[in-house]
Amino acid sequence: MSSFSQCLADISSLYIDLRNKFLPLCVLYLSFIGQHNKVYDAEQYYHRFQTFTENKRIIDRHNAGNHSFTMGLNQFSDMTFEEFRKSFLLTEPQNCSVTKGRHVCRNGPLPKFVDWRTKGNFVTPVKDQGRCGSCWTFSTTGCLESVNAIATGKLIPLSEQQLIDCSRHFNNYGCLGGLPSQAFEYIKYNKGLMTEEDYPYKGFDDTCHFEPALAAAFVLDVVNITSNDEKAMVDAVARLNPVTFSFDVTDEFMHYREGVYYSTRCKNTADKVNHAVLAVGYGIDDSGTPYWIAKNSWGALWGKDGYFLIERGKNMCGLATCSSYPLPSV
Repeated sequence: MSSFSQCLADISSLYIDLRNKFLPLCVLYLSFIGQHNKVYDAEQYYHRFQTFTENKRIIDRHNAGNHSFTMGLNQFSDMTFEEFRKSFLLTEPQNCSVTKGRHVCRNGPLPKFVDWRTKGNFVTPVKDQGRCGSCWTFSTTGCLESVNAIATGKLIPLSEQQLIDCSRHFNNYGCLGGLPSQAFEYIKYNKGLMTEEDYPYKGFDDTCHFEPALAAAFVLDVVNITSNDEKAMVDAVARLNPVTFSFDVTDEFMHYREGVYYSTRCKNTADKVNHAVLAVGYGIDDSGTPYWIAKNSWGALWGKDGYFLIERGKNMCGLATCSSYPLPSV
């Protein structure tokens, strides 16, 4: 065979290898951008496809290993973690100051499994914060919605946007971050929070439009759980209601699909928390690993229908450093 013919054969073989490698990924990515309604120009498409390919490699490598949780593609799969962090996590430093809390544990055994979603109509559907670091508002409203429903029998979706727009004097920063405990303090002293219907979510910072006459939920007082006391968190969730907690999200959590999440790379100190969620229950998996059931605010397509499990009893990623719940005023 001539050198020219050999060159053509090599090019043909290389083309086949590249086609077999990238064609399935291209088809998968086209399906992905269609599912999540993403629109890119040619340059953006190439950049996003590269990021998607790298994230798919990370997911496949993780799932091939021995872990208690699996990863999967989701709406964030063509974003780098740095892009994701700036859009969806708390970017303003959030140093939980709670050390000594006011929750008082009672003596006696607690159930091994609790899930407030199955106890009655006490938990609103998973919401979506969009490209705004407002997770703290969803953790706040989710908790107050449940606390009110348990007290009154009425489950009413409450306004995250009011907290974004109106609670800055309580050390909250709108789409840059905040803390549920500080949001509860705002509701307490503001004398009320409006409904989601009356003060709908926009997903960006705006001026305050609170109307006192339309306040639908009230906070009598705020209960902070002693920092790092997960047993007190269990006691509160078992006996009273769901509770808020904040923790340190790293890149692996972005790809979470199901199972009990853990991390060896996240931090567990109060000054590193960058995401707030709602603990709606707890349990123990088949391998004996205790976990929390947590409601997230990234939509129902992320994780397990918008929820995730995270290892319990080890202050995983600092989840026990800053937990709280409100006392309702009904």
